[in-house]
Amino acid sequence: MDPHSELNKASLFQNLALLANQVVEGFISGIHKSPFHGFSAEFAEHKIYNNGESTKHIDWKLFAKTDKLYTKRYEEETNLRCHMILDSSASMYYPKVKNLGIDDLNKIGFGVLAIAALMNVLKRQRDAVGLSIYSDAYDYYAPEKGSERHYQMLLAKLSETSLDIEPAHQTNTYTYLHLIAEKVKRRSLIFLFTDMFQTETDDEKLFDALRHLKHNKHEVVVLHLLDKQTEVHFDFENTPKRFLDVETGEHIDLYSDSIKVAYQDSVAQYFEALKLKCAQYRIKYVSVDIGNDFSTVFNTFMTERQKFI
Repeated sequence: MDPHSELNKASLFQNLALLANQVVEGFISGIHKSPFHGFSAEFAEHKIYNNGESTKHIDWKLFAKTDKLYTKRYEEETNLRCHMILDSSASMYYPKVKNLGIDDLNKIGFGVLAIAALMNVLKRQRDAVGLSIYSDAYDYYAPEKGSERHYQMLLAKLSETSLDIEPAHQTNTYTYLHLIAEKVKRRSLIFLFTDMFQTETDDEKLFDALRHLKHNKHEVVVLHLLDKQTEVHFDFENTPKRFLDVETGEHIDLYSDSIKVAYQDSVAQYFEALKLKCAQYRIKYVSVDIGNDFSTVFNTFMTERQKFI
């Protein structure tokens, strides 16, 4: 075992909160370049002042800088309930990384850091967040809360999940989505982080479960995490390779170029079917390339939050 690898893993575990804050601060600093210009102050623990509100909480220093009226948020103000769902099956630990870190992420690492960053935002805005993690079992559930203790507990669980060296080889997605739907009773914004690779292959049952999540007027966002270079474009060196299904154990030996076009066509059809089905059920579908930054996740969150409140 490489001791340097273990040191790096320990570092990620201890610094997930710091990494999440860096990701958020990086996004905030770039908001003026995005469609959300004007929301940067609200994003960072403020809300726009509405006529008729008390003026005692107006941030006059911010008014001097922006010429706009914002009021400070306080802990008792909870405008949003958000529930994060993370698929932690074996396929989510692809690709293999030597030193899991912000510049070297597999799908589970990307999902963990994205959730931690969104939790950072929710914490700044005094909103409540809950977490569910599933694979071949409903591994973890925490209801929506906004306390510091709750926030730290979720960070610890996320860190632990990202470093799992023996992830489950089965994915019971729709089985556990039904259970999660039963637990999240109050109207919430729900984010599902998954690669949509599963050993349960009945698509109708999967979408029945997603529709169940829509119960109680929840808004549901599916963030489809993919390493697009290999999982979509099938960009491999054309030498003999063994391709292994980490969830079923099945494998095939071949030259990548021999099936590349057929693979790309098949994957494109599958993803298009997912998009259409999600649209049919009014579920937000977002394809996320883990090789890129977190802007897609943040932009999706900002858009859906504005619609939800």
